[in-house]
Amino acid sequence: MATSVWLKHLLRWHWVSSALALFGLLLFVITGVTLNHAGQIPGTPVVTVVEGIAPDAVLASVVEAQKADSAVLPIALNHWLKREQGLALKPGAVEWSEYELYVSLPKPGGDAWLSLDLNTGELLYETTDRGWIAWLNDLHKGRNAGPVWFWFIDVFAVICLVFCLTGLAVLGLHARERISVWPVVGLGVLLPLLLAVVFVH
Repeated sequence: MATSVWLKHLLRWHWVSSALALFGLLLFVITGVTLNHAGQIPGTPVVTVVEGIAPDAVLASVVEAQKADSAVLPIALNHWLKREQGLALKPGAVEWSEYELYVSLPKPGGDAWLSLDLNTGELLYETTDRGWIAWLNDLHKGRNAGPVWFWFIDVFAVICLVFCLTGLAVLGLHARERISVWPVVGLGVLLPLLLAVVFVH
């Protein structure tokens, strides 16, 4: 009776964790393959460049932000970029020099940056898009994907752990009736270990 009760609870946790992990597992399995063959998958980065001259009022607000060593873009600059250049920038690493504002804007599957000359108001924005496969690969690695995706990966890892451990426990309860359970489990553990020891240096 106790075994059947345990089996019932384990199966419930197993199917719930498998349902929650299904799409994430598919994503990480597929991107595991694409990452493993990244050098063999062709891709042509698409580079977009935007140039312009910031109005005097906008430039003045940027100079004031430089004097305050602000870590964020001035609101006036953000509004002008969105209104006149069609650029809705996410927060990036703001760097100040004596003559220039530089903002690094990394993103999954690409990169972007913005520079503004503090004397002339000359703006240069460049974005690089390496395609959706690179985007998915960066999600796999958590590269430049932001804090929400960072925490999703941690939660997803816990769900996968529950899925694996409940599956192992179910196997243990069935081991008496299926003599092949532990040899197959042992093979699943030993095979990657042997491959790593013998072929990975």
